[in-house]
Amino acid sequence: MRKTWILMAACAVMFSGMEALACTGLLVGKKASVDGSVMISYAADSHTLYGELYRWPAATWPKGAMLDIIEWDTHKPLGQIPQVEQTYSVVGNMNEHQVAITESTFGGRSELVDTTGIMDYGSLIYVALQRSKTAREAIQVMTGLVKDYGYYSSGETFSIADKNEAWVMEMIGKGPGNKGAVWVAIRIPDDCISAHANQSRIQQIPFDDKENCLYSPDVVSFAREKGYFSGKDKDFSFQKAYCPYDFGSLRGCEARVWSFFRKYDKSMDRYTDLIKGDVTKKPMPLYVKPDRLLSVQDVQNGMRDHFEGTDLDMTKDAGAGSYKVPYRWRPMTFEVDGQEYTNERAIATQQTGFVIVPQMRNWLPDAVGGILWFGVDDADMAVFTPIYCSVTASPECYRVGNGDMMNFSWTSAFWIHNWVANMAYGKYSYMIQDIRPVQQELENGYQQTVPAIDKAAMELYAKNPAEAVKFLTWFSTTTADQATARWKKLGEYLLVKYMDGNVKKEENGQFKQNGYGLSEYPDFPGYDEDYYRSIVKSAGDKLKVK
Repeated sequence: MRKTWILMAACAVMFSGMEALACTGLLVGKKASVDGSVMISYAADSHTLYGELYRWPAATWPKGAMLDIIEWDTHKPLGQIPQVEQTYSVVGNMNEHQVAITESTFGGRSELVDTTGIMDYGSLIYVALQRSKTAREAIQVMTGLVKDYGYYSSGETFSIADKNEAWVMEMIGKGPGNKGAVWVAIRIPDDCISAHANQSRIQQIPFDDKENCLYSPDVVSFAREKGYFSGKDKDFSFQKAYCPYDFGSLRGCEARVWSFFRKYDKSMDRYTDLIKGDVTKKPMPLYVKPDRLLSVQDVQNGMRDHFEGTDLDMTKDAGAGSYKVPYRWRPMTFEVDGQEYTNERAIATQQTGFVIVPQMRNWLPDAVGGILWFGVDDADMAVFTPIYCSVTASPECYRVGNGDMMNFSWTSAFWIHNWVANMAYGKYSYMIQDIRPVQQELENGYQQTVPAIDKAAMELYAKNPAEAVKFLTWFSTTTADQATARWKKLGEYLLVKYMDGNVKKEENGQFKQNGYGLSEYPDFPGYDEDYYRSIVKSAGDKLKVK
């Protein structure tokens, strides 16, 4: 197993006030999507995570082979487990059988972390992907591993999906000297959507629904033993027992779920007080039935959310500045005159390493049916390119070793997207109007092209599956590299157009020139009235023209 441990680094959260390095996941059942796809999503948010695409080829292992388990967050060796005879190929967070797994860390009760365990959450994901043909099998693999070898991480929520089902599983350890974990997994109804964002979300457990609910036998009894719960089984809440709400977990985490849900369920505004931090309010449901069906692009755009259209809209307060920037640099909380305040934590955030939307389609062979829509850096300005789950190579722009967090590369999608985004953060309201059309041009083009690629791949697959895989690998890698080259051109255009705080004039797609072939005098956009008023208020008479 290749030691690509950095992939999941720093997604974990142990909430301390509002400070967090955190991840967000959305889920869509097959009857809640426009085409019958099952979809999940994931933003691997971290200030130190490099965006690249990892692969594990399928392999046959000799009897007695052992697998090293290295913690994803720290690269610390945790131990070894027996390797299985056959492992499946994996690209990113999706395997060749259209199984996809993502996560967000909720932390929970700190005393339940078992530092003697072997299986951390990142290893659980990638080991299970290499050993599972269905979501249910992945749940069995993951829970079996922590039972046999112990669970090293803090509390975790997993999205686990295949071409037919989407599940949310929550897991937390039992503390030092108590090997294993307590956990519960609930299948999301096919006609519903769900989400999680670094806060435990499972409330009451339908213990009698064996088809759609799986759980550890001691999930309730262990809570009683620890003094976390004393009522009847039917009233037991996994969230209340193992990850009680506080202001930070509602405002910084549940608010992201709420912002996604309210796009498709107009009744969600009744939870506004909850997500603003009132721990006494009724929890939101684990899933809702949307008022319309969701497309891949809906899920992609859901990952670009900054609370637009809500009271928490990040473009509306003074922190957005004159150019309506929906980002706030860390730390999330700050103090003024002895009072603590918080900035919002939206789904889209600047420190993302990579963002994905795995799409699983049960009407196609696995090699053709699974698409990992993959992008790097801030989801708001990422381009989701289609990576078929059967590919045998990574694109050059996502290749491991093409640059890293300390070394820039002009052919790395991560660095090109960071270059563009960091220009845009300084003049967002202007630059996003140039960025969005290029982003939509690329992504709309993929949506139009994929059906033809599917058709061609199916024709090849019927004659020679290996040739179909070769074709899909060519398409996936070429498309991603072309998108990166186009984004580099966009960056060059933005630099020229907005250099030195000016805006060059354009006509028919070209920068305007005077009769001598030189740039026409640019516009000086300055700042908005609110910004100028704040300057006058701060500077007093010092700047007054007399």
